[in-house]
Order: sequence, then structure tokens, then C-alpha cells
Amino acid sequence: MQFQWYPGHMAKAKRAMQEDLKLIDVIIELVDARVPFSSKNPDIDHLANGKARIMLFNKSDLADPARTEEWMAYYEKKGYFVHKINAKRGTGIKAVHEVIRTACREKIERDRKRGILNRPIRAMIVGIPNVGKSTFINSFAKKACTKTGNKPGVTKGKQWIRLNRQVELLDTPGILWPKFEDQKVGLRLAFIGSIKDELFHIYELSILLLEYLNQQYPEAVTDFYQIDNEKNPAKQLELIAKRRGCMKPGGELDVDKAAKYMVDDFRAGRLGTISLEVAEG
Repeated sequence: MQFQWYPGHMAKAKRAMQEDLKLIDVIIELVDARVPFSSKNPDIDHLANGKARIMLFNKSDLADPARTEEWMAYYEKKGYFVHKINAKRGTGIKAVHEVIRTACREKIERDRKRGILNRPIRAMIVGIPNVGKSTFINSFAKKACTKTGNKPGVTKGKQWIRLNRQVELLDTPGILWPKFEDQKVGLRLAFIGSIKDELFHIYELSILLLEYLNQQYPEAVTDFYQIDNEKNPAKQLELIAKRRGCMKPGGELDVDKAAKYMVDDFRAGRLGTISLEVAEG
């Protein structure tokens, strides 16, 4: 399964981001806590140019807690200010204000020495499609100030959002990078829904996801679907199809429908708290 594309609007968004970075004090990047490496855009590192960096681990309720702690420690060592949130439920959102102030402490002190008081911190919000960026902004601002959706690419253009007297946010469209050097990165992004489902075959994707779950979380599938301890992904899908009543006319099992159920159940966290990658060192 090959993942390779770069829509024109993403190239345009990247160019605009380069210009906007001149205006901001701190970059807040949202990543999906289940894939904190694969959902982090490496282009941002090249664009950041010494700006303070905050990384928010969103959807932390869906990820393996032990692996999330390992990843947070990993990025802290690299100089990021890290914090875990659940934007949908609002968990951890209030504390983000203090994280921003901590990350911008030097900037605030420089302003104070120059006699500049109460100038708002300008923060740019970045994140690849479908990591929950718009949901986070709405929760953070306590109002529906951006359009949200459960499909990649809902945020179309940039917008400034005045949160309070201390912080202004610049929202940007979710952008992916031009090339996946490691195809496993593209696969993990497909698993969590950051790549449009129309770009791949759901059956093939579900087989690959089941292979991973069988290796790393062997009881997740059998416990949730209450099926036999079968480790062959194709046969597992047949068992899931039977359990969920996925049938075609004539009584044939509809494994494509079962595959979609399985992938959706994973994305919604119904299979348990699962992470798809392990922190280095």
C-alpha cells in the first residue's frame, strides 16, 4: 500500500505559514497521542526557526497511557513543552494557558524590560488533518469559532482568534508533507483517519491493522467482539462479520463491511487504549 500525494492547497498553505511565522511567538502543534511521531509534521521543524514549541497530545484518552508518557518524555528531551489533552471532552484544556505562558516566559520578560505590558502572546496552531485541531480551538476559546468535522481538511483558511487579553491564536489549515520517506507513517495516518478513506481499500487496511493488533494488543479484538482466539486477520474478519451480522444477499459474508466496522471501532477507541508506535530510547 503506497501513500504519495501533495494537493496544491497544502503547498499553498505551507507557503502562507512561512510568512505568518514572522508574526507569532509560539507554535502549538497538535498530534494524535496514538501516533505522536507519525502525526507530527516534520516540515514544521524546518519552518519554526527558533520559535518556542508546544506539543499537545490530543485524543490521549484513546492512546496507551504508558506509551503516551514515554512519548511525552521523548519530546521534552528535545525541548518541547508537552501536555496531553482530550479536546472533545475538554480534559486538560484549561492548563494550556499556563503551558503557553511557560513556553513564552523569555518573551514576556523581554517585553517587560522594554516597558511593553499586556501585549498578547501570538500563537500559531498547526496540525495535520483530523488530529482535532478545530475541536481544540473551540474548546480552548469556549465558543464555536471554527468549523469542525470528522473528515480531513475541514479548515479551509487561516483565521486569527482573540482568546483573551493575553493570547491570540492563528489557526491554519491542516497540512501534510510532500513525501512519506517511511511508508509505515502513511499507513499509521490511514489507520487513524488522517488520510481520506477513499484513497485506499478498507479491507486491505483492516488486515494490516489486525496484524498490528495481534502482535501488540493480542486480546483487544477477541475481547471486544467476543470471537475465538484466531490470529489470522482474514479469518478474524470473517468471525467479526458473523458476529456483527454483515451479510450479502444470498448469505455470503460481507467482509468489506466488517472491515469498516473494525477500523471505525479502533478509531473510536472501542477496542481499548491503543498506541501504534513506540518512543525511541
